[in-house]
Amino acid sequence: MSDDGPDATAADAETASDGEGSEGSDGGSADGDTFGVGIHVTSEEFQFVVHVPSAIDSGWSDPDEFQRLIERVTWDTLDQRATLRAVARTTAEGETATLGTVTMRPGGDVVDRSLAPPDE
Repeated sequence: MSDDGPDATAADAETASDGEGSEGSDGGSADGDTFGVGIHVTSEEFQFVVHVPSAIDSGWSDPDEFQRLIERVTWDTLDQRATLRAVARTTAEGETATLGTVTMRPGGDVVDRSLAPPDE
């Protein structure tokens, strides 16, 4: 990912399997799996974080692929530069700013999305 200046650094895909962001998802339903999306702030970078539901559909065979899909949907929906600047202004080092959720089927079809930059 590109560097957008002093308020943004390269994002890393990171998976947290704590089940956060799984509200409204039963994992393997025909409605898709709901993934929580956030930006974790470290002293050196912002990390793009995907929270994976504990009962994920078995059709997801490549964790890196669904993380890339979720990241693409997120930045297709939100203005990346403005969002990362808002994260820089509102989120302390060591904390994670929640951007919302993306519900997607294993084939990559987006069922629903609820994404917004952090409130300032």
